[in-house]
Order: sequence, then structure tokens, then C-alpha cells
Amino acid sequence: MLYGIATAITALLLAAVLSALLRVPALRLGLVHRRRARPVPLLGGVAVVASTCVVAAAGGWTGAAPLGDGAARLLAAGAGVGALGLVADVWRLKTQFLLLGAAVAAAFVVPYDETGVPAGIAAVLWIACVAAAFRGLDHADGLAGTVGVLTAFGAGACAAAEMMDDLAVLLSVLAAALTGFLMHNWQPARIAFGACGSLFTGFVLAASAVLVRTGYGLGSTGAVLFPLTAVVTADAVLVVLSRRLAGRPVVRHGPDHLAHRLRRLGLTTPGAVVLVGATTFATVLVGVLVHVGWLAPSRALWVAGALLPAVLGLLCVRVYVPRRPGGPHATGTRTSSVDLHTTRTAHAYGTRTTRAEAHRAATGRLGALRSPDSGRLPAADDAGARARGAGVRRLFASALRAPQHRTGARERAARSREVPRTPSYGAPYDLRAPGAPRVPQPPSAASLPGPGAGAGIEPGFGLESGRGIGSGYGPGLGSAYGPGLGSGPATPARRHRDPDPFDLLSST
Repeated sequence: MLYGIATAITALLLAAVLSALLRVPALRLGLVHRRRARPVPLLGGVAVVASTCVVAAAGGWTGAAPLGDGAARLLAAGAGVGALGLVADVWRLKTQFLLLGAAVAAAFVVPYDETGVPAGIAAVLWIACVAAAFRGLDHADGLAGTVGVLTAFGAGACAAAEMMDDLAVLLSVLAAALTGFLMHNWQPARIAFGACGSLFTGFVLAASAVLVRTGYGLGSTGAVLFPLTAVVTADAVLVVLSRRLAGRPVVRHGPDHLAHRLRRLGLTTPGAVVLVGATTFATVLVGVLVHVGWLAPSRALWVAGALLPAVLGLLCVRVYVPRRPGGPHATGTRTSSVDLHTTRTAHAYGTRTTRAEAHRAATGRLGALRSPDSGRLPAADDAGARARGAGVRRLFASALRAPQHRTGARERAARSREVPRTPSYGAPYDLRAPGAPRVPQPPSAASLPGPGAGAGIEPGFGLESGRGIGSGYGPGLGSAYGPGLGSGPATPARRHRDPDPFDLLSST
């Protein structure tokens, strides 16, 4: 008794210390849970596996709590599954490889001589499925650890009832390690379970339940194993049915687990974890009572009768919805104000967008928003999409207007340096017949070609070197633009002077 308390305290403290120490290396290496609103380190499972294996192995090495052959094989196989989960955390292995690895490890644990080959194969498949389904519980802060602690206590009570002290000690050490991990995994989580810890915990719990029920009938064994893992089974069934009905791949990750749907109904993350934990405690208690004989095996149908309506009801909760214009999640789930920093855009029709999206929209790098289900663009009446498109159009318009502004400035500077060649004199002497239309004034007198000398004469009555009288720009008799009588070269426009009558007489 004293040894069990000492080992539990040691495992709890060791898991808590390792979880705190492994957080910084996980952040430095980039081993984070990227499907959450903020990156959470994934090495919490390493702390649980290391503390459980070290404390249990130390008890067997010192002789205080020696491990039997079955418990030793179970611990070694669980460590191998945990190592496979660590590889999945680093390199993102597919679920099929994890199932295969868990099945291979379970094949070395199941006692075929007592269960028989057909029942042994069924036990192997069940252990692998429970381990993979337990990994799906790591979708909310503190959920996997809470379910693992309650299930470990139930399985440990069943092992103690069967006088399997080594297995009971191993399960108590696992429960203590999960409790130490929960100190850092409760909402808001500073470290996550990861595939390493979830696969190890699910594998050890399922294999321990199989070892405890070895030698019993198939019906009574199912009546105990199902309540012990009822919550894990319900989550797996809910996810598979939901994804198949929605036409999504079963192995594709999505916000369709138990805690996700409870949050869509209005519960907070701690509230959803407490509700799922209370359900787990009730189902595990039924399994323990059926195992010790205080309840008939048929009472396990109570658990199925209670969970089936709950699963069908949660299946009706809509989770596969398009992404909101300002939310980081594909389903628009709630996020904490600490995790999500929002800002209001000036021309976004009053929608909210994250700082990262606002920055990408300002720099013109905001990509097309696609639906997570079909991959198609959202509807054209989406206010957020219109706002982002307007921001991008304004950005490109300002970039295209900038060269025009610079070109216009250069042209204005060049025009200001030019000497105005349009004469300012001659408007009062506009001679035309009454009612005749006004002749448009040319931009410059010097720019008008003419063979006579009058081509360079400014308008008016002046007599220039062209020696002809005219009223216009090419002096001639009654001609407005015609050539003058002279044949000299065109002279540039000069300052007007009053005509001399003596020159007029001499010319005639």
C-alpha cells in the first residue's frame, strides 16, 4: 500500500516536471499542434511515457513491485507504440501506419493460449482501434488526460479485483503520470498530448482490459470492455458516421469530435471536458460493477441506450460550415480573446479580420478564400470577400497611378520651362465680318508654315518684312492664313509697334 502511494506520487511529480521541461524544446524544434488557434507543443506524451516506464521499471528492478511476464510485455509494447507516436508527431505519419503499428504491438501482448486464435485476433484488432480512437480525444485541452485517468482507475480496480497486483500498479502509475500531465494540459494548455502519449495511453488501457478479462466468456467480456471504453467508442463512431454522411475521408482531420460539437452548442472548453469526464466516470463505474459481479452483464445495455441518443443528437449539430471572414477555424468555432487578436478594417463593411489577414490584404498577398469542404470559392455576395477584393483593387490602382503622377509632374515642369510662344496681342483686333464664325487661334504663330515672309508675322495691322497687308497670320489681301506678297524668310514674332503712315504710303 505504501509502495503504491510512493510510486504514484513519484510518477505524478516526474510527469509534471518533464512536461514543464519539454515545452521549450518542443517550441524550438517546431513540434506543435497546428490545428488549434495557437501553436501548442506536442511533447507532453513523451513526459507521460517516460515517467510511467521509468517508475514501473524501477519498481520491478528494485523488487518492491515486480512485473509479471504479461505486464512486462505490455509495458515494452506500449513503449514501442509511444515511440511510433513520437515519429508521427515529428513526420506526420498517416493513420493507417499507426493502426498497423498498434496491431503489431498488440499481437505480442494478447495470450492466445487462453483466449484462442479467433478471439485473440479480435482482441488485437480491438486494441489497435481503441488506441487510434484514443488519439482522437486529443482535440480539446485536458480531455484526453481526464478520460485516461478515469479509465486507468477503472481498469486498475478490475485488475486489483483479479489479484493482478503488477498490472494494478502499472495502471496506478499511469493514472498518476496523466494527473501530473494535466497540470500543464488544462485549459489554456501549455503542452499537448500528441500521438505519442495518446497512442501509449489508449494501447495500455485497452491491452490491460483484455488481460484482465482473459478466461471469461465472450459475452461477459464485451459487457465489461464496452463500458470501460464507451466514451472513446462513442467519439470514434460519431466521427466516422459524420464524415461518411458528409462525403469526407474518414482519416481526414476535422472539427467534428465530441468537444467540438459541445462547444458549438454553447459550452466552454472546460465545461465540455467536465461533461465528458462525468460521462466517462459513469460508464467506467458500470464496467467495474459488471466485472465484480454487482451488476448483471445485461446492465451494460444501459450505457448503450444512453449513448446512442446522445450520438444521434450530436450528429445533427452542424460542424462542416464555410470559414468565417474573420475567424481562423474552418468551422467558425469560438476562440479566446487572448488567442485571437482582431482589428477592424476601414473599408471591410464592418467585418472583423485577424491582424495577419489585414496585413496580407494591405500588402496584396491575401489569397482566395476557399471552402474547407469543396475547395470552391465562396459566394459572390460574401461581404468579407468583397472587402478583401476592394482592398486589393485599391492597392493595385494606387500602384498604377503612381507612375502617372510622376509623368504628369515631369510634363508640368517641362512646360513651365518653355517660353510661351502664343502671342498675347491681337485679340482686340480680331477682324471678321458680322455674323462670321470665329476663327480658332493657332497655338503659335511661328509654328505655322508659309512660303511668304508673312508666316512669322504676329496678328494685327503691322507691316513686316513680308510687305503685305493682312488681317491674320499670313498677311495678304483679305486672306486669313494665306501667303504674303513678299518672298523673304519668315521672321520670328516681334513686339508690336504702331504702323507708320509714311511706310504705308511708300509701300503702296
